[in-house]
Amino acid sequence: MKMGELDEGETDHITADAQDQKCALVRECTATEGISGKDNLPSLNAVLRNPVCKLYRFPTSDNKWMRIREQMAETTLSFHVPKELINLHIKEDMRRNQELKDLGELAPHWDNMRKSVIAHCDQMLSMYQDTLAELGKHTGSSFKSSCSKGEKTLEFIPINLHLQRMHVHSPRLKDALYDVITVGAPAAHFQGFKNGGLRKLLSKFEAERRNTGYQCIYYSPENTAKAKEVLSNISHLQPLISSHADLLLSSASQRSPDSLKNSLKMLSEKTELFVHTFKDQLVRSALLALYTARPGCVLKKPAVPRNSAEEGADAQHQDHPAHIKRQDSIPHHSEYDEEEWDRVWANVAKSLNCLIAMVDRLLEKDNISNIKEGENEPSAEDCKVLHTGGDWYEQLYPLVVTLKDCMAEVVTRAKQSMAFVLLQELACGLPQCLMLTLRRDIVFSQALAGLVCGFVIKLHTGLHDQGFLQQLHTVGLLVQYEGLLSTYSEEAGMLEDMAVGISDLQKVMFRVIEAKSEDFLPIISGRREHYIIEVQLPAKMFELLPQEIKEGKLLRMYPVLFNVGINEQQTLAERFGDTTLQENINQENLELLKEYYKLFTEKMPPDCLPHFQEQNDLKGLLESLHQNIQAKKRKNVEIMWLAATICRKLNGVRFTCCKSAKDRTSMSVTLEQCSILRDEHQLHKDFFIRALDCMRSRQTQGALTESDDPETGCLTDNKPTSRHFYPVALLLVSSHLLVVWLILSLALLLAKYQ
Repeated sequence: MKMGELDEGETDHITADAQDQKCALVRECTATEGISGKDNLPSLNAVLRNPVCKLYRFPTSDNKWMRIREQMAETTLSFHVPKELINLHIKEDMRRNQELKDLGELAPHWDNMRKSVIAHCDQMLSMYQDTLAELGKHTGSSFKSSCSKGEKTLEFIPINLHLQRMHVHSPRLKDALYDVITVGAPAAHFQGFKNGGLRKLLSKFEAERRNTGYQCIYYSPENTAKAKEVLSNISHLQPLISSHADLLLSSASQRSPDSLKNSLKMLSEKTELFVHTFKDQLVRSALLALYTARPGCVLKKPAVPRNSAEEGADAQHQDHPAHIKRQDSIPHHSEYDEEEWDRVWANVAKSLNCLIAMVDRLLEKDNISNIKEGENEPSAEDCKVLHTGGDWYEQLYPLVVTLKDCMAEVVTRAKQSMAFVLLQELACGLPQCLMLTLRRDIVFSQALAGLVCGFVIKLHTGLHDQGFLQQLHTVGLLVQYEGLLSTYSEEAGMLEDMAVGISDLQKVMFRVIEAKSEDFLPIISGRREHYIIEVQLPAKMFELLPQEIKEGKLLRMYPVLFNVGINEQQTLAERFGDTTLQENINQENLELLKEYYKLFTEKMPPDCLPHFQEQNDLKGLLESLHQNIQAKKRKNVEIMWLAATICRKLNGVRFTCCKSAKDRTSMSVTLEQCSILRDEHQLHKDFFIRALDCMRSRQTQGALTESDDPETGCLTDNKPTSRHFYPVALLLVSSHLLVVWLILSLALLLAKYQ
């Protein structure tokens, strides 16, 4: 019996006899039409694979039938995103290695340091290349099962990444979709958790770097991130400026005033951004440090008073007294003028100003010639202007060449100085620095695959919701992760990895573009500090977007993580261990959630929330969440319900994670689904437990004799039913109930197999 057949063929009213019947699984099937249903959206079907579904019907409080279609699907993004990301890492690391080699001649101490760093980086680069090659050979399932989480070749792949969708058809309410992305906690399982996870390891590493001796110069994480940003801006802006300069000359050769104005405008904007990049004092201080690392350099003190910019440089040096102290023992032979850098990068701005002035004169001359076209004899001043005109291309070409030359000199010096900063970052912590980078890349890869999957699905489901689309480009998208990890033993390390990986998703931005081919897979670009994901839509769907999104506006993500350990290991952690990690993570992410809510209320109209949820007050829910986090109650699952409810009301994307995205995750998701049916769709109160039992059972009322296990890929017809084990998540709230449950479960198993 198909769910749709109940519309006309049967009455929706429940008889007295039907009330006494058990809620049953109506049908389990493979969704041949794909997860997108009858719409058959190729862009969504391109990222989702092997959907399976179950169809249910449950009674409502007013004695009607509601119908539920529960679907689960794998995603091709489990492998696509990590492979794209590893490819970007390889290119970025190859550029960095080349920049280190291009530093030029260095003193023996620094040159030996560079050789050691490059050798270690080459080894790491080879490992990334081998991993990418192995992933390219992968065939078969489009997700990584939990039994493979310890495999080195698959360590970048998320565990059990799936879409869990519930489609509800109520007799008196509008149809509704509820999506949850289920995935194993993003963590470096192959590397292990003997020394903790990223949160602890990064903190310890940073403390050790601060205490490095003479061997290298300490730059803060903010400064090293700034150095990477400068290098990225150089590689991005330099070719753009050259391209716009060539377009300017092309417009000049065609003697087109409008085209000339547009080309000059674009050239001016990009050049101003280019010049602004080098105003940071880090470039100046890094140049000074680089010169002291040459075989012989001496500082030349200027005799004239310094301007404010130079005073700022002094302040920067005072902020890092260790720099100068560590450089005092380096031999000085040649002279270095500290003012030279100011003159070099200022020449770019001066060259641009000369180019603008020349274009203005040429356009003025062209305007005068048009005005005087009807006159026989122009005045002497007009003749002077006309004489300076000549051929536009010949007038502009020398100025364009000068601009490019000045820019090339700036680029050479700036790239060397920023590469020197990165050399210090790597040299201060070999090989721990590279191993931490690898671990962070692994965790981020798993987290990003899930995020891209969630964004693509949310975009497709919200294409006809103008309020959501406005929120998307005005405020950004809330992404809420529900963690079920304990804070005991290895899972504490997993939670530390997961917290850093999810926090790193803040540096990801999305852009929606129109697809130019039948390949709808997302396109990833950027570097470790900043990624842009381009999501492709067919032309008809792309036209539904607001103008701001169609013009390429970048869309921000706001990831938050709330974790509540619920298993027996959490009982041990609460009685004999420490739960500070969980408390700190929840408190930090509560502040992030409040910031998002503040932005939402400031930028969005009050009527943009889903109409059937307006009865609840978001502000009150946030306050209740705050109180529950502060209460520090054991296994306080109320935190999870409140965070999930707030996320749904704010049109966010929901994730549920545990160690492997199996037992605890499935218990949480099914409980959440039944709670939604009860609270939002009037599920009959007497049937809540029956509905929960139905969703959690492999076999229900004899409707199925066998089913495929998506985790192991084998038939499970001989496995015992799991209907007796569904209350795990509820019973784990109390350690006393846990003991009772274990005794009763053992008794049931003994009775079953006697």
